Amino acid sequence: MRVFSFICILYLKLNMITLRNITIRRGPNILLQDINWTIYHKQRIGIIGANGCGKTTFFAMLLNQLHADSGDLEIPHQLKISHVAQETPALAISAMDFVLDGDTELRRLQKKLHDAEQTNQGELIATIHLQLSEIDAYTANARAAQLLDGLGFSHQEQQKLVSDFSGGWRVRLNLAKALMSRSDVLLLDEPTNHLDLDAVLWLEQWLKRYTGTLLLISHDRDFLDETVDHIAHVLNKQVTVYAGNYSAFEKQRVANLLVQQATYEKQQKQIAHLQSFVNRFRAKATKAAQAQSRLKAIERMELVSAIQTESPFQFHFKKPKDCPNPLIHIDNASIAYGDKVILKNINFSITPKDRIALLGPNGAGKSSFIKLLAGDIKAASGTVTIGSGLKIGYFAQHQVDHLDLQETPLFHLKKLAPDAREQDLRTYLGSFDFVGNRVLEPIKNFSGGEKSRLALALLIWQQPNLLLLDEPTNHLDLDMRQALSMALQEYEGAMIIVSHDRFLVRTTVDQLNLVAENKVAIFDGDLQDYEKWLLAFRRQQEESDQSDKSAISRKELRQQNAQQRDQRRPLLQKIKKLEDELARLQKQATEIELALTDLSLYEEQNKSKLQEQLRQQTEIKKKLELVENEWLAACETLES
Repeated sequence: MRVFSFICILYLKLNMITLRNITIRRGPNILLQDINWTIYHKQRIGIIGANGCGKTTFFAMLLNQLHADSGDLEIPHQLKISHVAQETPALAISAMDFVLDGDTELRRLQKKLHDAEQTNQGELIATIHLQLSEIDAYTANARAAQLLDGLGFSHQEQQKLVSDFSGGWRVRLNLAKALMSRSDVLLLDEPTNHLDLDAVLWLEQWLKRYTGTLLLISHDRDFLDETVDHIAHVLNKQVTVYAGNYSAFEKQRVANLLVQQATYEKQQKQIAHLQSFVNRFRAKATKAAQAQSRLKAIERMELVSAIQTESPFQFHFKKPKDCPNPLIHIDNASIAYGDKVILKNINFSITPKDRIALLGPNGAGKSSFIKLLAGDIKAASGTVTIGSGLKIGYFAQHQVDHLDLQETPLFHLKKLAPDAREQDLRTYLGSFDFVGNRVLEPIKNFSGGEKSRLALALLIWQQPNLLLLDEPTNHLDLDMRQALSMALQEYEGAMIIVSHDRFLVRTTVDQLNLVAENKVAIFDGDLQDYEKWLLAFRRQQEESDQSDKSAISRKELRQQNAQQRDQRRPLLQKIKKLEDELARLQKQATEIELALTDLSLYEEQNKSKLQEQLRQQTEIKKKLELVENEWLAACETLES
């Protein structure tokens, strides 16, 4: 029992990451200070904290991309750490091959096998095939296809070149490649950015099955609830670890804050009492020593901080000036790209109080429908009638990308409000946490979250009466998401939103519409019902795909069989030729062995004849071994 316990402890130590007194600086700023933390094998940890607090920098340290300014980091050398690359070059390889490259052990053995086949090393070829079988290599293509399918790539797109995909889709490819890797530790930094709700739900299920240690940076509370069992909260340069998912963390955090505030108030009363004594008796000679003693007691106290839960974001939508009814009316419209119809027979009206979320599988047309409402694309048929006085606030990633990177937040807001006082503009930007000289910094230095915040600030300033929001929470931290949710709840105009953030959807809309199978219709149910619908829809799609595959005509099957026969014929001929050669050599070997049983062959006068027979026997054995290896390789090729 002791030996077993020792082995278990040793195994855990060999698989845990240890931080001792770690401090990380960025320029003059300290991000993390004196961090002591042990990450145990198979823990699933969600790492949360405001943008810029050091979460991504912590990942860079684990990946040896930077070093701590002080302290010790222990990562067992045998641990395989997988992460999502930040950049993807425009590679001229297929999406499938790119994802398979994530399995480095598979690629290493495949190269080794190729080299062995080029030099006809039959025994080595057999050994490598055994190793490939042990790592489940023969299902690699199927596993890669499942990853790509779950992240929204169709069968045709899986064969497209990486260079053909846009930036957001390359991010998904990087995620698939990281998931394909054989890892002991998986680092994911905001993996739900650039994913739609379908892909987020699929990723949740995949991560639940992951057997290694998971470190997940995320600002999506529902996603954290489903995937982690610990929360590491980064605040004030420290890391505090809580057991449980995000909901459990929130409860513990509130309880801790209440205790901290009570302790703070109690300590302040104690300090005030001691200070009062000092102030009263410091000047009296008889009491001076006691006053000095109380001053030292105050200095020795480990001061408790008052709780600081105030969000840096405090903004509101102004009431729209006009709200026509309906804002937009669509009559029997369709959306098409070339000959491909995306949506048809759309009959849809938006009234001033509508608060709608669009749901639907990847590629069904949600973003296209938003673009139709925004006027970015025209209907292929039917009519779209715009209400007099309609003022749209449209948020989408491409608008964030269109910000002038050389200019400042204040410049962008002045363009919208040239007659407004600069102080009013600064105050407004401050409500989005652009304070002080930050409003004068070029946007090129801003993070993705800061650019999204600025785009939202510019949109809100314009007092729209219809909000069209396409994934507005990408790159936003928890505080900003909470502030956005609160502001949208108070907003008095109409709103249509596409978002993978289920918390935002639940707290801001009162109607769900389903975009699927070329239609837009009201969805009768909640988000949990949608998850069930999506599972059933995927199952139906898979069955349909299987049915299509099984519907291959007999003619095509005959053509395939004929092609396979043509491919196999030279190989079968080669195997037959090798078998004939083996039979001939084995016959010669048998004849020599029989000759060597003649005792007269070992007499002195027959010495040269004996040597010749032994030489021939050695040659034949070598030839037999070579031909046998070549025959074995040919047979394995035929089987594969």
